[in-house]
Amino acid sequence: EVQFVESGGGLVQAGGSLRLSCTTSGFPFHDYAIGWFRQAPGKEREGVACLSTRDGSIVYADSVKDRFTISNDNAESTVYLQMNSLKPEDTAVYYCAADLWAFAHLVVTEMDYWGKGTLVTVSS
Repeated sequence: EVQFVESGGGLVQAGGSLRLSCTTSGFPFHDYAIGWFRQAPGKEREGVACLSTRDGSIVYADSVKDRFTISNDNAESTVYLQMNSLKPEDTAVYYCAADLWAFAHLVVTEMDYWGKGTLVTVSS
């Protein structure tokens, strides 16, 4: 069974950093987009960052460009989101998700697999 498990969330003060991890299991695919999405209280789920194993393409939401960095390990079993200069508006549940055969994108509805999320709270 395909499982994505997010970790690394927690409480951090504005300006601080966190590194989220998404460990995958039962995911034997080679070409796919995998990334991070978040849902803040009272808001719609939105794309944050995504990379594709097809061509190495990466996309970021405008709100996190120059602050967040997505990466994966060589085995592509773990995906990371390095979050720097965190702001209170970054507070959300962060989800790892993947879309088979896809280039990097931030379209929530196109993602095929989802983790259960990890909560990031940024205090001011």
